Formats: sequence, C-alpha cells, structure tokens
Amino acid sequence: MDAATHLQLEEKIVDTLRTVYDPEIPVDIYSLGLIYKIDLDNDGNLTVDMTLTAPNCPAADFLMEDIRIKLEAIEGIKSVNINLVFEPEWNQDMMTEEAKLELGFL
Repeated sequence: MDAATHLQLEEKIVDTLRTVYDPEIPVDIYSLGLIYKIDLDNDGNLTVDMTLTAPNCPAADFLMEDIRIKLEAIEGIKSVNINLVFEPEWNQDMMTEEAKLELGFL
C-alpha cells in the first residue's frame, strides 16, 4: 500500500475509534487516552494496543468486541488484533483537553 493510502486508513482508524464509548463515560476511548498504539502494516493487518480506565472494568468485553467489529468493517483492513495492556497504567493526564473539559476536569 502506498503512503497516501496508509495515511487515509490510519485516519479512518482514528475516526472509527472515536465512535467507541465506554458505556459509563460520555467520552470516546480515543479522547480518553485508552489507545496506546495503532500499528498498520502494508498488508492491511492492524494491531491496536489499548488499556482500560480500570483493570476490572465491567465493560471490557463489550468495548473490545465493539472496537474489533468497527475496525474490521473498514475497507482495506484485513485483520485486527487488539492487545489489552496495563503498562503504563492509565491516568487522567492521558485524556485530551476536550475530554477533560467534557468530564469537568478543567
């Protein structure tokens, strides 16, 4: 895949991640800072490293499946691998300014 196509796919991936919400928090997972890494190879294989706001998050399974379904629907993505990681530990400083404002942290 050429560089322009790669960039377009990465933008679609981020846009798609911005449509996934934790059911208990009115902010998308990307703005919350839960996405640590997006790695798209030239064959269309996508690996995402993400975390949760808390290791025992009751919505973990729902979130993971929602992310997988939405990312697999993007044209040009052949496979999706989501790694749930807890290092570094998530904290509120990882949120975007908009997310902090939305949640009343600013």
